[in-house]
Amino acid sequence: MQASLSNGGQAPVSKGRVLGAGRPDSQPTNQEAGPFAQARWRTSGPGKGTCPWAAGRGRKRAAGARLMEAQNGSGAAGEGPSAGAEARPAATPEGMALAYASLVLMALLPIFFGALRSVSCAKGKNASDMPETITSRDAARFPIVASCTLLGLYLFFKIFSQEYINLLLSMYFFVLGILALSHTISPVMNKFFPANFPNKQYQLLFTQGSGETKEAVNDDNGVVAFVAEIVNYEFDTKDLVCLAMSSVVGVWYLLRKHWIANNLFGLAFSLNGVELLHLNNVSTGCILLGGLFVYDIFWVFGTNVMVTVAKSFEAPIKLVFPQDLLEKGLEANNFAMLGLGDIVIPGIFIALLLRFDISLKKNTHTYFYTSFVAYIFGLGLTIFIMHVFKHAQPALLYLVPACIGFPLLVALVKGEVAEMFSYESSAEILPHTPRLTHFPSISGSPSSLADSMQQTCSASSHRRRQQNPSAM
Repeated sequence: MQASLSNGGQAPVSKGRVLGAGRPDSQPTNQEAGPFAQARWRTSGPGKGTCPWAAGRGRKRAAGARLMEAQNGSGAAGEGPSAGAEARPAATPEGMALAYASLVLMALLPIFFGALRSVSCAKGKNASDMPETITSRDAARFPIVASCTLLGLYLFFKIFSQEYINLLLSMYFFVLGILALSHTISPVMNKFFPANFPNKQYQLLFTQGSGETKEAVNDDNGVVAFVAEIVNYEFDTKDLVCLAMSSVVGVWYLLRKHWIANNLFGLAFSLNGVELLHLNNVSTGCILLGGLFVYDIFWVFGTNVMVTVAKSFEAPIKLVFPQDLLEKGLEANNFAMLGLGDIVIPGIFIALLLRFDISLKKNTHTYFYTSFVAYIFGLGLTIFIMHVFKHAQPALLYLVPACIGFPLLVALVKGEVAEMFSYESSAEILPHTPRLTHFPSISGSPSSLADSMQQTCSASSHRRRQQNPSAM
């Protein structure tokens, strides 16, 4: 699901309440609430009564404000008018600037470090760190699959109880978040382990097929059977320590749904996405970003589906930062947010351009830095437009033209457009794919696997011809 940049009402939810909306402890300012804030004013104490005509007008204004809130749906679900009657305080300019700057910084970190790790990912030797390559066919189908998923979630939230759906989603993302965060901090934590740390290697292996042999075998009918791997995950004692540390954050998120725990999981998801999802070429990247460009605009401007799901979806699929942090500290609840899709989708394209820079062997990262600056420009433009029009914006509307247009313009100036579109990232990955399996007779690449099957079938056919020479 793709959630776009917004402020205020699109915050994490807890028990059916939109955080920051309809909070009884919120104190509205006169600038935001206007007459409603004045209607709440009263004097008390001996000799300090309220003027009758002012009190009557105040009651009318308060009733009108409650009616408007009920019509706009700003009150908390399942609560009476009194609970949702008070407005959220307006964010101060300092608080908004801090929130937007923090969101931009949090978006840049996983893109930058994820792109760097994507380079070493293809050159690594750990089977669990192998990237998933996105082809042009996958890119063309992705907006359709994402739209069906988004609409399905919207219907689920409309039909079924939001509490039970979010309970299942919380458990699902609890497990995924622990694994993602453990994988993220593992390279950093390895530097802090002492040299004499007792580190042992482990392997989690699930295979499909029977028999103890790990090679291709022939049955009586000459059919070739393979023992197929389903899960092959290698880890060590250091990884288990990182997993334990990540579990602490997971329990914190599961129990409190705190925005810091949400952001830790969100950053881990984003960095892993940029690192492990590889586009095979620039054309595929243009197809993917172009399709999601239309997808984002339609679901944000054309319907209320994405905004509704983003407000109802209680999972770390977005980065949030409170705009009232200066006033309320860590218990702040007036959030600005940025969907993880607005980070990962441009991020995998920027990582592709970094690998293209390295393939040129010019010791420069021109296209990487150009696309990185383009992302900052696009995200800044999104925030500016959102602040001017006071409406949630599809960030890809501004990010896609910037992230594609700026590098293409540089390639046009340098005369390297042909080299850019002829670059194949999968050509650098395929030589390393045999490490996906530890079976000596079966290579992990599709071509070598096909050769193995062909050789086995040829040997089987040759044996049958020797046994039945009359068939020649």
